Amino acid sequence: MSFLSHLECSYCQVQYEADQLIRLCRECGQPLLARYDLARAAAEVDRDEVMARPPGLWRFHELLPVRDPAYRFTLGEGGKPMLKLDHLGHQLGLNRLFVKDEGQNPTGSFKALGLCVAVSRAVELGAQEFVIPTAGNAGGALAAYAARAGKAAHVYMPNEAPLINILEVQMSGADLQLVNGLIHDAGREAAAAAREGGWFDVSTLKEPYRIEGKKIMGYELAAAFDWQLPNVILYPTGGGTGLIGMWKAFDEMEALGWIDSYRPRMVAVQSDGCAPIVKAFHDGVEVADPWENASTLASGLQVPVAIGSRLMLRALRETSGTAVALPDGQIRDAQKLLASLEGIFPSLEGAATIGALQRLVENSWVKPDERILLFNTGSGLKQRLLLT
Repeated sequence: MSFLSHLECSYCQVQYEADQLIRLCRECGQPLLARYDLARAAAEVDRDEVMARPPGLWRFHELLPVRDPAYRFTLGEGGKPMLKLDHLGHQLGLNRLFVKDEGQNPTGSFKALGLCVAVSRAVELGAQEFVIPTAGNAGGALAAYAARAGKAAHVYMPNEAPLINILEVQMSGADLQLVNGLIHDAGREAAAAAREGGWFDVSTLKEPYRIEGKKIMGYELAAAFDWQLPNVILYPTGGGTGLIGMWKAFDEMEALGWIDSYRPRMVAVQSDGCAPIVKAFHDGVEVADPWENASTLASGLQVPVAIGSRLMLRALRETSGTAVALPDGQIRDAQKLLASLEGIFPSLEGAATIGALQRLVENSWVKPDERILLFNTGSGLKQRLLLT
């Protein structure tokens, strides 16, 4: 069963009945968050029993929104490894450095987690046809899970997206529309098409359930560290669903009695060619302004307008975290470094966390004996090869 109780606006706290197809708050237009009866779950769900189940996202089904097991569609997402980085750690003077490799998920990225849950819940509530704007990986994930559920998908993607993303959408049978411009341009076209066609739009944080899939990364990392959270988490940040999802998961686990009140310092990592969250954080504002003329090789970081910026900035500040932007050249160097030292070929987005960590080490923002966790959010095999 699911302990889902209601939906709540992340800004004005208006509550909504959960068993309806709904996207944003009808009062203020801000993202909705799924809420659970955590007091009841704490009494009825045994943490050790949960972890004794087969690995994967759905082992946490009581804390996910799908009520009927028949709608828990899966391609084997979740349960991806936590790996200690001894060689990289030695080079950086860090004794407890780890990476969670979400690039091993279906469709080669962490987007599988969010789209798995979003599609599953929307189909349970009656959705028949989906649409998404994407820089690449989210479109592939939607196409795959819509196919798994036997539903139609429409994917709006910038025409300069990596070829592998274009091919996987086409191979999964989705309708692909290539758009001149960036992801926010794709978003405008997708939203217009959704209104005309009556499709359910699963844009980042514009429906309540992608974040529920991403939050499982928080549950998994806590379990991997024997329910003691790390000191620092570095996360590549575009739309920010994963960052917000883990922040949400930590509060849920504390309410369940699974962890204590300690929180990691969370670090948002962006490219300096598109760094609205970094700028907003250091400017001390609550909402990020759109980033003009966004450009970066790391397509997942090329998100100039993020509806979840308020939530991301809250997560960073409440955990005494920070935000770092670095040039594409440094990101490319970091990608080669991790592959050559540790045998992990990360996405450019994941590699950005290594470059950011190098800077934080130089600034003494992290200490040698702190437990530090990097997130690789996708496989480098899915991107254009830019080796020189």
